[in-house]
Amino acid sequence: MSEIAQELLPLLRVYNHGGLERLMGTHVVPPGDPKGMVQARDDVYAPEANLSSRLYLPENINPHQKLPLLVYIHGGGFCVETPFSSTYHNYLNTLVAQANVMAVSVDYRTAPEHPLPTAYDDSWTAIKWVASHVDGNGPDEWLNSHADFGKVFIAGDSSGANISHQMGLRQAQEKLSGFNVEGMVLVHPFFWGTQRIGCEAKQKKERIELIEVYGI
Repeated sequence: MSEIAQELLPLLRVYNHGGLERLMGTHVVPPGDPKGMVQARDDVYAPEANLSSRLYLPENINPHQKLPLLVYIHGGGFCVETPFSSTYHNYLNTLVAQANVMAVSVDYRTAPEHPLPTAYDDSWTAIKWVASHVDGNGPDEWLNSHADFGKVFIAGDSSGANISHQMGLRQAQEKLSGFNVEGMVLVHPFFWGTQRIGCEAKQKKERIELIEVYGI
């Protein structure tokens, strides 16, 4: 019988034989909106890594209407969840319908199989893929037709907010042409420094080791 080597509840367990069990965020749902307010579909942005994003548009958008563009990066401790889980899919459906925006929900490879900075690099690849549509001749027709690249917002929650912060720094450094980030939304951002502050000092030794070893 396999023994648990490390445990980060409620997210995952790592077994001594090298196996991994994710405890949440593994159930995925297809694109769609039962309320009929939003249309959604998936598009590959990094075929070599088998990574896709889920794109969202309000249902009754005009053929050539431009909308503010939201790039959303999911949370999950850098190790669980995807844009295709019911949690994030339902949230983006609601957000797009109520805010009347276009959204791109980014997938990225997760730890511990892919420790940081993989999540940062994958997310930056996704943003560069989005920005490749600035001139209206990129591979995704929704982005070509409906994204207003003068009004881009980057958002995320928890570890996704951490990644969003990193994406803002990279955009400031590399300045993708025509890709104007007007604002960022960091929801309950997760940051971890070399010095323990606040409740971090009370973390169990096992969790600190897991964070430092796997980058989560």
